[in-house]
Amino acid sequence: MKTINSIHRSPFIPLIHVICWGMVFFFPLFFTQRDNGTIDWNAFWHHSLMPITLCTIFYLNYFLFIPRLLFSNHQKRFLLVNLVVICLLTLGMRYWNNIHFPPPPPFDRHIPPQYIFYLRDMASLIFCAGLSVAIRMSMRWSEAEEERREAVKSRTEAELKNLRNQMNPHFLLNTLNNIYALIAFDTEKAQQAVQELSKLLRYVLYDNQQMFVSLSKEIEFIRNYIELMRIRMSPLVRIETRFDVKPDSQTLIAPLIFISLIENAFKHGISPTEPSFVSISISETTGQISCLIRNSNYPKSVTDKSGSGIGLEQVRKRLELIYSGHYSWNRSISDDNKVYESSITITLNPA
Repeated sequence: MKTINSIHRSPFIPLIHVICWGMVFFFPLFFTQRDNGTIDWNAFWHHSLMPITLCTIFYLNYFLFIPRLLFSNHQKRFLLVNLVVICLLTLGMRYWNNIHFPPPPPFDRHIPPQYIFYLRDMASLIFCAGLSVAIRMSMRWSEAEEERREAVKSRTEAELKNLRNQMNPHFLLNTLNNIYALIAFDTEKAQQAVQELSKLLRYVLYDNQQMFVSLSKEIEFIRNYIELMRIRMSPLVRIETRFDVKPDSQTLIAPLIFISLIENAFKHGISPTEPSFVSISISETTGQISCLIRNSNYPKSVTDKSGSGIGLEQVRKRLELIYSGHYSWNRSISDDNKVYESSITITLNPA
């Protein structure tokens, strides 16, 4: 439960005080001016009694009865206490008025005017107490909703961090396997691959820890990765790239969101003996980023265990966590089963 000090920090509180005390000190002034422009103070206090009583029941509920009784699941006690306080305030107010401002002669022998005033005053106090409940309940709902959003945000960030922690070893394992294959037949290329890998590691270890990075940094990382792949490719492999992105683009995007698709293209799109191709296209338009990857289709055999296939599943999970409802991902294989295509379109500024 929030303390009174924390409650006072709410932006609604100053407005509530201004309205309540404005009722007390300013509203009665309209009814207490004499013809010469001076204030009839006796009449002022007479007219101020009801606003003061309304403020009393309002603040008693706002600071005391609601947090200690209603929010503590003591609804019956809350209603009983309010009923008693409202009755006491009504009786006290009527008693003070009857002493200082005697009631006029009854206009009906069966229903004296003071009974109507009692009912009116009690109805006003009940309404004011209900208003206090409505304000506190709305504030409590708003606080609960904010806490729920924070909890969802924290859980999402934890899941994303876990996915990133999984992705780094997965990405490094595939890259190290490529370098290992180079060492056996071309030491010079293997050394060059290690240099390229160091550039990738710098990005993975530092920039990848952020929720979002600039699109230009992500494109630079993808370029370095593709250059690393080129080192071990044979002349039979055709690699095409197209980046319609400004060199200094500051558009924010989740890091490594496309890399698993590119890894997948090199893993399943390259044959050691047949002509192969990998085509990678990334473009940026107003409010959208699109990635289209096409490659020759040479799927792994059943006996090939070089990879657990978690990369694409990670892509799906991250897209759902970060861009849920604002992305499309289409995958298809050509009719002749020779070309695989994967395209992701992310809407950055959904309407």
